Amino acid sequence: MTIAFPAPRAPLVEVDRLSVAFGDAAPVLSEVSFTVAPGECLALVGESGSGKSVTARSLIGLAGQRARTAAARLAFAGDDLLGYRERDWRALRGRRVGFVLQDALGALDPLRTVGAEIEEPLRAAGGLTRAERRERSIELLRAVHVPEPELRARQHPRQLSGGLRQRALIAAAIASDPALLIADEPTTALDAAVQAQILELLRGLRSRDGALIVVSHDLAVVAQLADRIAVMRHGRIVEQGSAAAILGEPRHAYTRALVEAAAAIHGARPRVAASPAAVVPLAPAAPLLAAAGVSKSYPGADRQRRTVVSDVSLALHAGETIGLVGASGSGKTTLTRMLLGLEAPDAGQVRWSGDDWRDLPARERRVRRRGVQVIFQDPLASFDPRYTVRRVLDEPLALRGVARGDRHDRAAALLRLVRLDAGLLARRPIELSGGQRQRVAIARALALEPRALICDEPVSALDVSVQAEVLALLDDLKARLGLACLFISHDLGVVRRVSDRIAVMHEGRLVEDGPADRLFAAPAHPYTRALLAAIPSLDPVRSAHA
Repeated sequence: MTIAFPAPRAPLVEVDRLSVAFGDAAPVLSEVSFTVAPGECLALVGESGSGKSVTARSLIGLAGQRARTAAARLAFAGDDLLGYRERDWRALRGRRVGFVLQDALGALDPLRTVGAEIEEPLRAAGGLTRAERRERSIELLRAVHVPEPELRARQHPRQLSGGLRQRALIAAAIASDPALLIADEPTTALDAAVQAQILELLRGLRSRDGALIVVSHDLAVVAQLADRIAVMRHGRIVEQGSAAAILGEPRHAYTRALVEAAAAIHGARPRVAASPAAVVPLAPAAPLLAAAGVSKSYPGADRQRRTVVSDVSLALHAGETIGLVGASGSGKTTLTRMLLGLEAPDAGQVRWSGDDWRDLPARERRVRRRGVQVIFQDPLASFDPRYTVRRVLDEPLALRGVARGDRHDRAAALLRLVRLDAGLLARRPIELSGGQRQRVAIARALALEPRALICDEPVSALDVSVQAEVLALLDDLKARLGLACLFISHDLGVVRRVSDRIAVMHEGRLVEDGPADRLFAAPAHPYTRALLAAIPSLDPVRSAHA
């Protein structure tokens, strides 16, 4: 008896010895080769600057105007992409290949509504009336789990949270049902529950014979999506194989380091054993920063006021780290602005060192605010691109009254504090790696000798190995300087790693607040249980078609 096996399916994407250089500089990609079959997901992982995004952009003709591209073969659905002109690329992008950028705010047109952005590829594809395109855009927003999609479709990107913008960008990318979706860090700005929903959506796209290429530094996300993983370093693929093999038995030393760093971040936070000696309890110290019953509302696009923070109380003590988690739009950012005295609550009060922000004159508020500093997710956007690192640090030192002649030595000392070489003072932030820039941002915050730090997604844009280094640095600084920290993040693995307590926000309310170990072991609120259940692990998910 003869058994007839089905013929192997032709690859949808073929990349053979791809190299890319800019101008006369050395190549940023060298001899990169891989294929992607219909119904398959390939993940490109590696540090910033490894060539992941350049590889992805080369597949849609967006490597850059000065890019010099060479390959033995570069093809999509059998078409030779090396001979494409700009007209051909425009026909490919958006229709046959969808692209999800990491920076949703930069990718979305600030002058167009979200609905108009999603309707653009539908209009290019043709076949639908204006009313049908509008209805389809709302359906797509609903498919990517955007609440109140009819309202959000009428809003502009600036009116949405980071997570909602990212979901809108995904909706626009899948609007024309492309055969290939390229997603560059598609879940970075999303909380665990929404991240799980988006991962399920992406898996569904792949199961309909649509291929998927994911660029990510989050190996736990990669494990939930990828059939195969290609590990990139210095513009080359150093290891490639099945997700199970790469994550379970990595062969290359660099891959092993990435997997070990990811496991360290997603593992439990190390705790110091309690002393068996009898301890006389002390009276609790007054909180350094405290919100008591604060609420805040804003008018929406439909002119109806919506409460974004409702009756929230939170107290942060010296030497303590509170992890603040919750979905995009849950009220975390508004609560943070009230804690900083940048927004006045409609009800309740915020006290800094015992004083209500509203009782302080404007000049006094500015002086007091130096005692609580913010570390942002994207430090490059918060630096003046014309400044050197020395000038970045010079400004806060001048505010503190440090004499001009002493500032160089103080700036060098700040860099050493965050484990950077003083030789970086002459560089501009654009010339630094992502991890170095984040350390400079921490040094700038410490220059004012704050008593508290608010860390707003400080490691979500960093490679997993750099994440581990920065988190260890923050732990060390907190122990040495006695800093209080409010750590805002979507990544519950990271939050568990750094937090003494965790506060969970949901729809503007604080639904749970307690010790990190207790909250992870026995979450009380259903929303907290749902968040914890949605945390991705490093164990690969078996695809439905495997």
